[in-house]
Amino acid sequence: MTRYAATFAVGLTLAAPLHAETIQTAAGPMTAEPVVEGLEIPWAFGFLPGGAIVVTERDGRLLHVLDGVTTEVRGTPRVVTDGQGGLLDVLVPSDFAERRELFFTYAKRQGFRGSGTAVYRARLSEDGTRLEDGETIFEIARGSGGGFHFGSRLVEAPEGHLYVTIGDRGADAMAQDLAMHNGSVLRITRDGDPAPGNPLLDRDGALPEIWSWGHRNPQGAALDASGQLWVAEHGARGGDEVNRIDPGVNYGWPVISYGVNYDGSKIGQGTALEGMAQPVSYWDPSIAPSGMTFYDGDIAGAVADWAGNAFVGSLKFDYVSRLAGDPLAEVERISGESTIRVRDVAQGPDGALWFLSEGNGALYRLVPAESG
Repeated sequence: MTRYAATFAVGLTLAAPLHAETIQTAAGPMTAEPVVEGLEIPWAFGFLPGGAIVVTERDGRLLHVLDGVTTEVRGTPRVVTDGQGGLLDVLVPSDFAERRELFFTYAKRQGFRGSGTAVYRARLSEDGTRLEDGETIFEIARGSGGGFHFGSRLVEAPEGHLYVTIGDRGADAMAQDLAMHNGSVLRITRDGDPAPGNPLLDRDGALPEIWSWGHRNPQGAALDASGQLWVAEHGARGGDEVNRIDPGVNYGWPVISYGVNYDGSKIGQGTALEGMAQPVSYWDPSIAPSGMTFYDGDIAGAVADWAGNAFVGSLKFDYVSRLAGDPLAEVERISGESTIRVRDVAQGPDGALWFLSEGNGALYRLVPAESG
């Protein structure tokens, strides 16, 4: 038994097991079933071909779960676990079955006291126990002290490149500095290079990986059915945003915002300014959004009423937000004892909506109550 497996087993004997619960939704009663329990500050999850699941824990562990057996995967990068930093997102690309490559974001040591968001690529061994040939393929230009605002969501672009969300690292003015990666959405190749066609490739003084900028802390990102990228990002006190991401666009932080500083003072120059994009929608008060997915109603087992909707986790108010309409906006809050600090959400190959509860240390699947 591995060290983690032993700890996991002990944890299960000390903590009461979680139970399935029924949650009432606009689409009817749903059952939230715990699938993986005993997690320690989980951050992201992904589905592998063949039924396995991988889960990251912020302190640096990667877990492989198959048929109820949880194994700690060796070979993860050395992470800085400072505040919000650590081992963060995991991306299972569409060609995993052929290449067995996984991509991760993590907080990497930069300089004596600084750290910044980095992207790590590695192959998962056939038995799911270790990462092989791992390397950091990208890291932001310069990190900073303090464990704030790493962003860190990974999305596979339609052509196979990677979108990477980067937070402002708590240095809000940097989100307007094109010589820094802070506060931006990046588009890179699978080798970590600037992707062809990026909007700032030929602009003097601008970093060529930047796809968009003026973001505070985007912790949710997903493609809709058309391949369009969206992000959900933290505002300050109020002003959490849903943004439709287009190349070469400035989304305004910290010059414009629908929130205020935590001391109640005004942020920047108001809510709008020429040359800066408006959010599609925003939350006030803030919900602390994390994780985002668009729901495919054509997958077997899917809930037909949710087709085309987006789902975003709320860390602050403990629910899963359902967004719909044009413009895309919150239409329902799905909540229960299982939805405590929802860190990540995704639709599974079974059609169900899965979500990761940091507060409960568990991964759940949400299915119509009659299907169980």
